[in-house]
Amino acid sequence: MKIAFMGAGSTVFVRNIMNDCMQILPYNFEVALYDIDPGRLSESANIIGLLNSATGNRADIKTYCGADNRKEALRGAKFVINAIQVGGYKPSTVIDFKIPRRYNLDQTIGDTMGVGGIFRALRTIPVLEEFADDMYEVCPDALFLNYTNPMAMLTGYMQRYLHPNTLGLCHSVQTCAANLLNGVNMGEHLQGCDTLIAGINHMAWLLKITDAEGNDLYPEIKRRSLDKAFKKYHSRDLVRHKLMQEFGYYVTESSEHNAEYNPFFIKPWYPNLIKKYKIPLDEYPRRCRRQIIGWKLESKLKSISKPHIPSHEYASRIINAVETDAAFKLGASIINNGIISNLPDEACVEVPVEIDAKGFRPEYIGELPLQLAALNSSNIYPQLLTIEAARTKKRELIYQACFMDPHTSSVLSLDAIKRMCDDLIKAHGDYLPKYK
Repeated sequence: MKIAFMGAGSTVFVRNIMNDCMQILPYNFEVALYDIDPGRLSESANIIGLLNSATGNRADIKTYCGADNRKEALRGAKFVINAIQVGGYKPSTVIDFKIPRRYNLDQTIGDTMGVGGIFRALRTIPVLEEFADDMYEVCPDALFLNYTNPMAMLTGYMQRYLHPNTLGLCHSVQTCAANLLNGVNMGEHLQGCDTLIAGINHMAWLLKITDAEGNDLYPEIKRRSLDKAFKKYHSRDLVRHKLMQEFGYYVTESSEHNAEYNPFFIKPWYPNLIKKYKIPLDEYPRRCRRQIIGWKLESKLKSISKPHIPSHEYASRIINAVETDAAFKLGASIINNGIISNLPDEACVEVPVEIDAKGFRPEYIGELPLQLAALNSSNIYPQLLTIEAARTKKRELIYQACFMDPHTSSVLSLDAIKRMCDDLIKAHGDYLPKYK
């Protein structure tokens, strides 16, 4: 069985997922590590090789670098894991933050929604089209596991237009209940607690949380969320708690992410609001710089004495479920097609999915509470417009996606958004196709 890891220089993802596979899969396997950056590929290969040694050399590791070798990396793969970052920290992430800041538009992460997320999708989709062409030739039946953001846009594009056998994977679902319960000092209820999560990636909703006896935990959670005595526990999670207090439900992804998915928190004329909710502007560039430095140091290791603790990532569990036909349930991003009945069918939603050797089966959700569907829709339509911009190469659809983005439109005028988009298109240069 062969796994192809596309974007093997992605530091944290490649290390965690390969470490998980080496410990969780009960059989040997081949892994093709692929990247276009020879330096990053070499660093990753060193780390993965050391982890392999620490786990009994379970994997046959091969490396492939550059577009000319991509097809060989994919050839015969049963699973393709995608963690690419087109344009990297430099130049692309720097551009995604620098140019909007000239227009007084601040961001925190910029990889899922907003101007940063939209342009990240536009420069990633052409590469996914190349991947899909190669896969059709050398591994047409492979299961494509996408970890690259913006999750809903990329997974939605893959499933609708390129490779239907695709799942979008994140780690916010796995950690959602623990973040909430620990944040109100109720961690003792984690054992045996039951949850239901549905919505869209990074804005899925904890619709149900009960203890081992089936008691609804939300009333006490909400009481503590408003009680100043418990604020010390969730003081770094204030955006999500405010959203829960006003909209009734806790959201999966972190406060720094959700601060930029709506028009409520990041306003240049209300700096005290940013301070009140402890919103870390420009967090993603700082995170990139830290990861680059940390990975350089880690890649110089000569040995690893014991395997790392397995992560929360789903990929290894999915592979094992398919290979052993032992059903596994997870939260994943897929095309809606009526699963959430009050969201568009073509939207990419994040819902419970069961997978085994026969394929994956999403759980029907029905209607979300209306206010949650409204919040999700405010992100879905810019996502769908971005997908259509990538498909048709129409510049006006890029403008319209940014017009409809909740945060961008709360700060800038229509004309300013168009000028900003033009500046971004020019700055990204050959990382983007030509738009009409």
